[in-house]
Amino acid sequence: MRIIAGSAKGHKLQMVPGDSTRPITDRAKEALFSILGDWIEGSRVLDLFGGTGGVGLEALSRGAEFVYFVELNRRAVKTLKNNAENCGFAEQVLIERGDSFAFLNRYTGPAFDLIYVAPPQYEGLWRKALMQIDERPELLVEDGDIIVQIHPKEEEPLALTYLAEYDRRQYGSVLLLFYTAAEHLTEPDDEE
Repeated sequence: MRIIAGSAKGHKLQMVPGDSTRPITDRAKEALFSILGDWIEGSRVLDLFGGTGGVGLEALSRGAEFVYFVELNRRAVKTLKNNAENCGFAEQVLIERGDSFAFLNRYTGPAFDLIYVAPPQYEGLWRKALMQIDERPELLVEDGDIIVQIHPKEEEPLALTYLAEYDRRQYGSVLLLFYTAAEHLTEPDDEE
């Protein structure tokens, strides 16, 4: 795994020992950031279940202002810290070793432009995280997005109150689901 583009382009990322994390493939990551484009510049990102840090560090390389990583696995936290330092982003990250669900319940700081959710597969954790975010719209800026990374076999419809899915993309065994506030999807375009 590596940083694909931006200020840290080409930096190799260490992998977490064992099989406790599921890093995004370079193909899916490249497609994701192609979709996001320059929207990521100057953004505040929350990377839940941070793993190796591949998505959050790519965001910083492409101009994000700050990434808050939450990761429970001790070895993943160590790997994440090393990757952030090796890419030159140690000052632009906050890495918290802890439970992502507890974090979502208690966080009261500034809202995020993007929340990236990529938990371990086949445990239903993505649904639980998305439902918690749906109950706390203050976690997102007004036009913020949530992107969920899952295996296509995990996908199932959810009854959300605040959020709505607006896009989905599949790249092999990676399915990316895009969510934003439902009200932003139903507002008529401003015509002058």
